[in-house]
Amino acid sequence: MTITKLLVANRGEIASRIMRTARECDIAPVAVFSDADAGAPFVADADEAVHLPGNAPSDTYLRAEAIIDAARRTGADAIHPGYGFLSENAEFARSCAAAGITFVGPSPQAIESMGSKIRAKELMAAAGVPVLPGITLDSDTEVDADDFAARVAAEIGYPLLVKASYGGGGRGMRVVRDPSELFDAVTGARREAQAAFGNPAVFLERFVDAPRHVEVQIFGDTHGTVVHLFERECSIQRRYQKIIEEAPSPAVDDALRTRLGEAAVAAGKAIGYVGAGTVEFVLGQDGRFYFLEVNTRLQVEHPVTELVTGLDLVRLQLQVADGLPLPDEALTATVSGHAVEARLYAEDVGAGFLPATGSLARFDVPPMNGVRVDAGVADGSEVGVHYDPMLAKVIAHGPTRDAACRRLARALHETRVHGVVTNRELLVGILREPEFRSGAIDTGYLDRHDPAQLARTAPEVVRLHALAAALAGQAERRATAPVLASAPSGWRNVPNGPQVAKLSYEDDEIEVRYRIAGRIVEAEVGAEVLGEVVLHAASESLVDLTVDGVRRAVRVQRVGDVFYADSSLGATTLTELPRFPDPQSRTAPGSLLAPMPGTVVRVAVDTGAAVAHGTPVVVLEAMKMEHSVTAPHDGTVTELNVAIGQTVETGAVLAVVEEAP
Repeated sequence: MTITKLLVANRGEIASRIMRTARECDIAPVAVFSDADAGAPFVADADEAVHLPGNAPSDTYLRAEAIIDAARRTGADAIHPGYGFLSENAEFARSCAAAGITFVGPSPQAIESMGSKIRAKELMAAAGVPVLPGITLDSDTEVDADDFAARVAAEIGYPLLVKASYGGGGRGMRVVRDPSELFDAVTGARREAQAAFGNPAVFLERFVDAPRHVEVQIFGDTHGTVVHLFERECSIQRRYQKIIEEAPSPAVDDALRTRLGEAAVAAGKAIGYVGAGTVEFVLGQDGRFYFLEVNTRLQVEHPVTELVTGLDLVRLQLQVADGLPLPDEALTATVSGHAVEARLYAEDVGAGFLPATGSLARFDVPPMNGVRVDAGVADGSEVGVHYDPMLAKVIAHGPTRDAACRRLARALHETRVHGVVTNRELLVGILREPEFRSGAIDTGYLDRHDPAQLARTAPEVVRLHALAAALAGQAERRATAPVLASAPSGWRNVPNGPQVAKLSYEDDEIEVRYRIAGRIVEAEVGAEVLGEVVLHAASESLVDLTVDGVRRAVRVQRVGDVFYADSSLGATTLTELPRFPDPQSRTAPGSLLAPMPGTVVRVAVDTGAAVAHGTPVVVLEAMKMEHSVTAPHDGTVTELNVAIGQTVETGAVLAVVEEAP
């Protein structure tokens, strides 16, 4: 290879993953990092690193001139953009070429042709690739609600999808099923597209109900060869963002695989594609498929293709960027076994997938045969509001789909993530759910299966973990007691009532009452009196006990007033409640609290305004997603405590809506 030093213009798990292959190719990896990422694992993975002052993407990972300057200063002769940020920015690719730096990706022309989803559809239709009917709204197009609604009804019909023309990741996307929803959906999508991609252009197209999302990995070289490396199933999505992907698709047989591959290769050849790319399709229940878009970059889910083909896609990218032809193993690739990937996000499933922040007190995915972990975090990592909330990708490979799903479910089940709320239990719930295991999935899977129920922890598990947390707490107190440390827990010289611990789990308060007499524990959790409890050992980090004849060990980690309990039954997060709550801490009735840290992008009402239940009052943006905070009831806005551009923390009182009499 002629590439000797590679600057990775990205962050998190993808930066570390690219650097791993670069080292194997004897290419020195270079990182760039923001203020928030100074202590991130990917920075330590690099040979050299250059600081990009600031935290906002526009000040750091989207600053093309700063990244090219970093490449010059470190002597990097190539830049790999990863995915997101500048990976699909044609001007950045041109700037790299002008600076004499190899851009590891397709040509600026190919990026440009696919950067507009509107232009992409036109090119694909001309190449014979099936497309859906649609309408384009450029950045400067003004919309008359009545005229536009009539045009949409005539040219597209309902349901339809409103989608940002530039960018991806589900941002700037809305499904419209009724004409009355059209105008608000279009204006909201344009605003979100402007915030995420700097361009409010959107397009509308017919929405296929209950489709599968199937994509094909393509690869092209500078010698005119374009091949496909089979398909991936990406139908398990929330907010139009993938959370579980697999290869191959359980819905694709050999004949359909051939047709999909031929269409994808035709798409690549139509734009003279070079490097790694993905052609995305919607697959209807009738077996017909339609073009969605071409992602001119490496995909988040590329590991499943790597595991079933045995190919290193980043290595292929570097070889192609060096001008080498695709090797024989890429031209003759076959599928071996099955691979499934789960995206582990810092988000609150029960609160509607709101992104979560915090400090990771523990991040541990146990090593298992056939399981790969691409992580962007480690113990002590800070998860902030500035970037995508994905913590890691956990990928399992097996001889069959069932074997891969089982391996992945077990790996996630035994994973310990403490310090932030995650979607781990949801992922495990999906992987073990019968309909998913049968392969009967589509993009509406999480509409049919309540995510909160899939992620639900059984009440008996919560009770066991609550008791373990209470016993771990008392063990810690005894170990640190300044006097009478050898006295039994809860000892009194006159018999007294049981010890009491008050905990909260989600929205429920749990009172744990227990009395320890040697190895025997009399315990009551909530209104449930537990059967015979034998305590074998208890420390602040491990409680070994038998309940109703079944012995289990519960590992406990306490961070502040939060207990993280992990056992063979799963994981539970419990918060210790203060014995004497401060009455001043109570908020006024009708207070609208920030459900997440973020930035105020819209204040929809004025003080004194009359609002109906569900009316948007304040719109927050965090991790490039908008969230509307709505009126909890009919009433009047009596307080408005925020302004556009203001940053707020979780729990901040945004406004107060006094309920109508």
